[in-house]
Amino acid sequence: MTLMPEHCHPETLAIRAGREVSDYLEHSQALFLTSSFKCHSAEEAAKLFSGEVEGFTYSRFTNPTVSAFQARLAALEGGERAIATASGMAAIQALVQTLLSAGDHLVASQSLFGATVQLLGTILPRFGIEVTFVPPTDLAAWQAAVRPNTKLFFLETPSNPLTEIADIRAIADIAHAAGALLAVDNCFCSPALQRPLSLGADLVVHSATKYIDGHGRVLGGAVVGSHALIEKVYLYVRSTGPTLSAFNAWVLLSGLETLFVRLERQCANALILAQWLETQPLIERVYYPGLLSHPQHALAMQQQSAGGAVVSFVVKGGREAAWKLINATQLVSITANLGDVKSTITHPATTTHGRVAPDVRERAGIVEGLVRVAVGLEYVADVQADLAAGLALLD
Repeated sequence: MTLMPEHCHPETLAIRAGREVSDYLEHSQALFLTSSFKCHSAEEAAKLFSGEVEGFTYSRFTNPTVSAFQARLAALEGGERAIATASGMAAIQALVQTLLSAGDHLVASQSLFGATVQLLGTILPRFGIEVTFVPPTDLAAWQAAVRPNTKLFFLETPSNPLTEIADIRAIADIAHAAGALLAVDNCFCSPALQRPLSLGADLVVHSATKYIDGHGRVLGGAVVGSHALIEKVYLYVRSTGPTLSAFNAWVLLSGLETLFVRLERQCANALILAQWLETQPLIERVYYPGLLSHPQHALAMQQQSAGGAVVSFVVKGGREAAWKLINATQLVSITANLGDVKSTITHPATTTHGRVAPDVRERAGIVEGLVRVAVGLEYVADVQADLAAGLALLD
């Protein structure tokens, strides 16, 4: 394993950290497509499987390409260790099922990705885990939700799709005072914009499918934290098998190499687009942390290095108007994915949060006129023109 000096800048770590180099001394990260690895002897095999010595045995839980991705992501997040999974939801599942047991209590933000709401609110209670959802920006609500059996706080910031900003440091303090851990979904920012561990979080979760890949190619997820906590998650992943494939890890490694330059441009494009959207008479409200009008703008600028690349807005006329605008797009892709170099557009109430109960959506502010745009790397005036053509149809 290549060890990077602690003084290296994150932009260097994104390219150099964690590289696994074989005896051939390849310059680019090698792709190890193999299900298993040979041992020199039965004695060595026993030591490898017992953990007495480090090495590679079986790609469900040890693979050089996956290990390189894990090491690089951990370095970028400022964590001691990472464990990679097959998707972002697999990472969240591994996290909560590792840390929580029947009788435990979880406090979670009510503003989460739709599938996360389903996992925490519908599936976990079947296994005897109690869950309380609270507004992400209401510190008093986080405090009031604490119970003697509270073991974990979970949030995403910025939230999907309204880009609400939760105060990571303050919520970490509340969690730790209660003897609980704080896990933060950093999908919308990535370590290029935000490092929750440095703000007091214990664990960071990623859908690497999004900005870490950055090109809409593969699925992947990860959990980052201390050696002690990640060892527990690793043992869960090793036994249950929601493993990241070597090929996907290889693709994600190349994504990390361009993460900083991509997000710098995408954030700049998003700010321009958000400012323009605020001037449009047919739009009721724009949600973007980089705008002065955002209710948590100051906090966002403390926790993040930029506003991010996701802009959400409410169109006058509800679902009919939102769908008409979306259907009119010729350049922007109609898809629920985000983080791509290609801009995407979706209607959250019927896609990403379509399986969430209507009352839960309403509490989270996901109204029928809400549209989410994940801004890519196109010339931003072209994206603006595409949306303007759709807005013109609503007059």
